[in-house]
Amino acid sequence: MDDNNNEKTREESIAKLKELINDIDFAMLTTINGGHLRSRPMSTQEYEGSDTLWFFTSDETHKVDEIEADNRVNVAYSRPDDNVYVSISGRASVSKDRAKMEELWNPILKAWFPEGLEDPTLCLLKVNIEEAEYWDSPNSKLVQLAGFVKAIVTGKPAEGGEYGRVSL
Repeated sequence: MDDNNNEKTREESIAKLKELINDIDFAMLTTINGGHLRSRPMSTQEYEGSDTLWFFTSDETHKVDEIEADNRVNVAYSRPDDNVYVSISGRASVSKDRAKMEELWNPILKAWFPEGLEDPTLCLLKVNIEEAEYWDSPNSKLVQLAGFVKAIVTGKPAEGGEYGRVSL
């Protein structure tokens, strides 16, 4: 993984990824529908710093049909106020693993699944991460603006904070 020309270990990269997405509840899940890209918001149920993301859904949704036809997906996270952006590419699959559903279940999910764990259409989307990229610019907007002005005046590229890429 390249991080402003500094090498990071795979473990450091995964830890950084976990740090960045842990506080972002909703992500945009993009699937492929007949050659067209479709995105929708999804609430991440688990990412513990491994190579897997988990989401609850219904097996009667278009995204499940799309994943069964082409399992390539992208999951994009953003926290613009903190200048944090993450893009995850991987392969999705549908799981009816009851033990995993019980492990991840949260009563607030009843807002979307009123029958709870007894909903016969309830399932999990499992995204096996193949590659992830992140951008993390901890500077304030004012510091960033000053950096952009400096870049324009000096003709040198603006520093954009920390960038990383990891293949899992």
